[in-house]
Amino acid sequence: MRVSVMATKGLWRVVLVVFVCLLPVVAAAHCDTVDGPVVLDGQRALREGDVAPALKWVTPAHEEEIKALFGTVATVRQAGGDGGKLAEQYFLENLVRLHRAGEGAPYNGLQPAGTVDHAVAMADTALANKSIDELVDILSRVMAAGIRERFSHALAAGEKADESVDAGRLYVAAYVDFMHHVENLHLAVQGGGGHHGEAAAAPAPAGCPKHRQ
Repeated sequence: MRVSVMATKGLWRVVLVVFVCLLPVVAAAHCDTVDGPVVLDGQRALREGDVAPALKWVTPAHEEEIKALFGTVATVRQAGGDGGKLAEQYFLENLVRLHRAGEGAPYNGLQPAGTVDHAVAMADTALANKSIDELVDILSRVMAAGIRERFSHALAAGEKADESVDAGRLYVAAYVDFMHHVENLHLAVQGGGGHHGEAAAAPAPAGCPKHRQ
């Protein structure tokens, strides 16, 4: 069973690598959106009159603040009208803000629905369906395509590298791009990813890949 566990971890690492290295970075962070998991659990808490669903999104340091705010907002909402709607919005904004603060990430306000990258939405769907196979298959193909494209470019350029200085420089550019791409994928697998679109590892500077220490 050890092989099975290690294989499963490998699949998740592939998903992580593709997210941080190959897919476009969306302007809004996943948990900042009005259709993201933090807001949805905040709305559930307000709907059920129980703060518990929201608490898991904040650190213990922020728990009392959210509890106090939830109580105040619940009182205002009982009065109904526009005040209740504003109070609900205020609670959700602060829930997201404190969630981000707990991770050391900036908060730039709630973002519109539908601004999350399609692959991130697929990851949520995978969790909901309790199946990772489709997501791993799609993202693995994206990753493989990126590696193959750079490999083919470097290989073709290398065949003409000695024809002239300019041709040699084109080969060097293709070589460095290929090596950095592979290196950054490997670093991401080793080190894990950042939060919602943040790079898992800083890209290597221009030049040859780093040597092992």
